[in-house]
Amino acid sequence: MQEFFRKALVALILLLIVDAVAAGFCIHQSHPSTSLIPKGRGWPHWRPVTTTDAALGGTSTIRILEPGRHSLRFDFRFTDAANYPYVAADMLLEDSQGNAMPADLSRYTTVSFVAKCAPANSLLFAMPLFDATVAKPGEFWTYPTPGTYFSCSERGTPVSLDLTRLSIPQWWFGEYKVDPARQSYKLDQVAKFVFGISHRSPRGVDSHVEISDFTLHGRDDRYLVALAAIVVAGWAAFAVWFLRAHSRALAASLNAQLNSDRSFVAYRELTLEPFKDKEKAAILQFIGMHFADPELNMATVTARIGADRKKINEILKMELGLTFTGYVNTLRLTEAARLLQDRQGTPIAEIAYSVGYTSISHFNKVFKEEYGCTPGVFRRLATQRAASPEPAPAGPPDPPLDTA
Repeated sequence: MQEFFRKALVALILLLIVDAVAAGFCIHQSHPSTSLIPKGRGWPHWRPVTTTDAALGGTSTIRILEPGRHSLRFDFRFTDAANYPYVAADMLLEDSQGNAMPADLSRYTTVSFVAKCAPANSLLFAMPLFDATVAKPGEFWTYPTPGTYFSCSERGTPVSLDLTRLSIPQWWFGEYKVDPARQSYKLDQVAKFVFGISHRSPRGVDSHVEISDFTLHGRDDRYLVALAAIVVAGWAAFAVWFLRAHSRALAASLNAQLNSDRSFVAYRELTLEPFKDKEKAAILQFIGMHFADPELNMATVTARIGADRKKINEILKMELGLTFTGYVNTLRLTEAARLLQDRQGTPIAEIAYSVGYTSISHFNKVFKEEYGCTPGVFRRLATQRAASPEPAPAGPPDPPLDTA
């Protein structure tokens, strides 16, 4: 059994390692994140572009500062010359060839960034989405553009926005005759990200904006479901293996135990010839013949044989390596094991009483200490072994469990 428990421990450690690795991978994958600022080499690519109200006769201006990897910086001046004054810096998404190309960002749900404004400002964050049923490719004013406002300060303001809960402006529904109740949208065709002015932005003032740490965040519960499936399958497989391997190991251990106990059932064939010491023979024969008597004790043996306690203990220790109580218990348990195999219909309590035990709980306790399992499990294993006997080995066959 020690070898089995060693293997079980190794298997358990390996299972825990696999679960930990799978948990780390799945949890990481279930919370995808992509940093667009600082710029990375991976997808999605983007480049800064500007939008002003010049086409509407406005005089607002904007200038992208030398683009860096770690921020999007721009200066602007907002004026009221146009009926609808407007100025914005955009992060235009593109493919690896530098062509404008909407990106599928449906795996992301939020965006976070740090915004610095001098002077303090209230800006618009918007996200034009290409909709083939309404929009014309490249004409971004035809795209549904959900957005929201955020504040920024000179010291820098951390901003986190839910990309799934932005609002499409009402004028777009009227302009393109779209049902205003259709506020839902998908993130599978995101054209760009826009940082524009709001009605609270200072007019006629030179302003500076710096956007940094722009990161998309998402949640993909499929990986958590996969993790749960992996953990359940792994532990289920381990439990099945453990129960089957434990049953085999326990059966092998019981078989070895019963074979080693055969010397203790010699009371059936005990004669005086093997012992020149008549007193020794009398002691062993008396215990072997009366072990099932629940009243058997050291005092009974000394009274019937005439040997003192010290002599009895010396003989048992020298011949069998056991104390008086240990020898009696071994004889009783060995006979109980035989009866559990041979008398399948006999109640366990009746077998316990027949071999000298007066307490079922005590019998169960000492039986489990001797054989590593309860009498009921022992009987079931013995029945299974009898129903599915192992192939006979090439050499002399092992003795069967039955000691009769």
